[in-house]
Amino acid sequence: MGMISEFKSFAMKGNLVDMAVGVVMGAAFGTVVKSFIDDVFMPAISPIMNGVDVGSWAITMGTAEDAAVINIGTFINATISFIIVAFVMFMIIKAMNKAKKKEEAAPSAPPAQEVLLAEIRDLLKK
Repeated sequence: MGMISEFKSFAMKGNLVDMAVGVVMGAAFGTVVKSFIDDVFMPAISPIMNGVDVGSWAITMGTAEDAAVINIGTFINATISFIIVAFVMFMIIKAMNKAKKKEEAAPSAPPAQEVLLAEIRDLLKK
């Protein structure tokens, strides 16, 4: 039973659960960004590029049927998706750090003992 209870305490730690939620949310967000790139962004810039579908750009190495194909368009789409996800994550982390600084910057009230000692000091000065 010791190993099971130890695993349970490990699995239920706040940091591990938070990380698992973050991974799931990140995967879902990645899917949304991929759809945005493939279904909104690339079709929107296609007219600017004379109707060329960037996602289908490829370089074929050789002339035979089994020639290697380098999918440049897929790589470009993945790079744009990465940049968007990285930028959004940067903005989220920046906002969280700013909120955390505000919490830390708020001065906490001095302990009751210090207040009492300050009052005694002030009375002794009189």
